[in-house]
Amino acid sequence: MSGLFAQFSFAGFGPDQLHGGGEQPTFEFIAGSKPAVLRKHLRQRCPRQAGVYGMLDRRGALVYVGKAKVLRNRLLSYFRSASRDDKAGRIIARTRAILWEPAPNEFAALIRELELIRRWRPRYNVIGIPGRERYIYLCVGRKPAPYAFATRDPNGKEIACYGPIRGASFTREAARRINDLFGLRDCAQHQPMHFAEQRDLFPILRTPGCIRADLGTCLGPCAGNTTRGTYSRHVRAARDFLDGTDLKPLEKLESDMAKAAEQCQFERAAAIRDRLLPLQWIRQRLDWLQNARQEHSFVYPIVDEDGTGYWYFIHRGRVCKAIPAPHDAASMRVATEAIELVFGSGKSAFEVVPIEQVDHVLLVAAWFRKRPSERERVMKPEQAAAETCGSPGNFGAPTMEATPVRRR
Repeated sequence: MSGLFAQFSFAGFGPDQLHGGGEQPTFEFIAGSKPAVLRKHLRQRCPRQAGVYGMLDRRGALVYVGKAKVLRNRLLSYFRSASRDDKAGRIIARTRAILWEPAPNEFAALIRELELIRRWRPRYNVIGIPGRERYIYLCVGRKPAPYAFATRDPNGKEIACYGPIRGASFTREAARRINDLFGLRDCAQHQPMHFAEQRDLFPILRTPGCIRADLGTCLGPCAGNTTRGTYSRHVRAARDFLDGTDLKPLEKLESDMAKAAEQCQFERAAAIRDRLLPLQWIRQRLDWLQNARQEHSFVYPIVDEDGTGYWYFIHRGRVCKAIPAPHDAASMRVATEAIELVFGSGKSAFEVVPIEQVDHVLLVAAWFRKRPSERERVMKPEQAAAETCGSPGNFGAPTMEATPVRRR
């Protein structure tokens, strides 16, 4: 191996935070100037097990990272010109070295792949590259008269923050419609606000800064048309709508649109539809993200063919920790501590998902959506805690009732 590393300075993928506790996992490395040489080495040395792999070009740069349920089968498929896609052909044509890192199972390989893509940002990878997907947040804030707005960089001073969401233009339109629906202002921050209870020494005739107050889509806090308490109640109603706890405004718009259509008032129905669609769109996006996080908080046990296995602690859609499946008193204590550490935080259900974590949440949600049988085997945190207090021989697969799945 020393001769190979003399040509390629790449010394491995780096530490595995989930399984290795920050240590560098073991890996295999082959090199060759021609695809035929690489294929020969793969046939001789590549194992038939799950793992991640990387392709290096002639300069030793990592150009692609992938995962496989069976490493040998996946890597050899790159050399079958008749069945591979064009991208695989371009990757292997530039590859001069291949390294692979075994994983305990396919799920572990999937999480490790995303970690490596975000760390190394290989040239030919698309999904998971930081900054490739342009996410945006829908926020409520900015005193003294808060309103809904869209931003890519929340500063933490917002009253509420929702997302991240794909689709900047749709999110901005949704923010505008929310302000109209609840009468919140959307003027520039430098616009002075003057609430009705703020008395003047001398009478001053104040006029709204825009026509929205005259149109009835803004309470007019800049002109003293509303009190601070009334405006705050409207802000609270907007938050209830975004939290999903009060959808009556949406239902009223749907009812008004249907009535207008029944009365052949098609222009009015179309105008209501234009207000309704952005609001429905944002609710669908927020519902999906919220459900993806709420439904994915559990312990996921995976047992390998040889009887060994891992417990994966998934909280709000993220794999936070992985430990070997408990089998004795010491490992039971480790599992109990992990349950308390991961699930004992008491974070809000509406906690904001950082942009760097959203791909992880989507990845976990997609894994269980495509494998409903795996979803049936998970354990609630309290079920896993009960298991750690039981007999050591019971740690193969959960025997208690699985967490029910909420269908949308």
